[in-house]
Amino acid sequence: MNRQATLPLEPTPTALANPVKRYFLATRPAFLTISLAGCLLGFATALDASFSWPLALLTLLLAVATQAGVNVLNDYYDHLNGSDAANVDRLFPFTGGSRFIQNGVLSPRQTLAYGLLLFAAGIAGGLWLIETRGAELFWIGLTGLSIGWAYSAPPLKLNSRGLGELCVAAGFLLIVVGADFVQRGAFSPKPWLIGLPYALLVTNILYINQFPDRAADIQAGKLHWVARLSPGAAAHGYWLILLAAAGSLLLLVAGGGLPRLALLSLLAMLPALKAGRVLSQHAADPAQLTPAIQMTIAAAHLQPVLLGLVLAWNLK
Repeated sequence: MNRQATLPLEPTPTALANPVKRYFLATRPAFLTISLAGCLLGFATALDASFSWPLALLTLLLAVATQAGVNVLNDYYDHLNGSDAANVDRLFPFTGGSRFIQNGVLSPRQTLAYGLLLFAAGIAGGLWLIETRGAELFWIGLTGLSIGWAYSAPPLKLNSRGLGELCVAAGFLLIVVGADFVQRGAFSPKPWLIGLPYALLVTNILYINQFPDRAADIQAGKLHWVARLSPGAAAHGYWLILLAAAGSLLLLVAGGGLPRLALLSLLAMLPALKAGRVLSQHAADPAQLTPAIQMTIAAAHLQPVLLGLVLAWNLK
């Protein structure tokens, strides 16, 4: 089978003739819920402050718009470096990009313009929030947008330099911090600490997704850690990140930063543990990794939701 051909379920110009559907799906909406999960956790850490539903809704919209913009711009820059075009081992829709450029649904120029428009929408809404909730929010927004841009855009191309995991962890941690700040109107150490396990679990989504993309990324010069190491050695990185996520949660509970009931959120680690075993067995055979990727995504959604529910319950 020629994997360079359009795969089943991939976008095509015929299937996406409707421009609204085309541009909506170009953001990879199925993956935007991970930002929503981070916002919900940030709202939960701020429940000891006065809560505003309108501000929460705007926060959700801005977080989604920013992640959507990062997704679209990442597609554009992976088109420029050739990694998506060369990716014959992709596991759509999880790896290999959205395929909108490669399959002729959007041109590279349209993709770039759309990504910048989504960033502009995030900036516009963010400026209003800064005016309403405090100037310190500017630094959260600026850092988040800078990370999203520098992750794949030249000249920095941080993911190609082995810093992609750090970018993802920092970017998604900032979602929790920003959601807390919007409600609280001030910085608190709580979201920085409580959001860390979630941010690390999201980092493992990036990490495991790089295994099917490994050969194409090496060809394109994207030298992240999965590309730098052998598949077997790189699989250990997944376990290290997962251990850091679980360990940070346990330390928070042991130190009194979270109630003991927060240990329930460790249940989210169960699908990640199974995913790690699958990855360890099939690191050199990425075609077998779809279930592991799905379980990794599930863990990154489940943990912040469970922890948020515990925090809400603990305030009763």
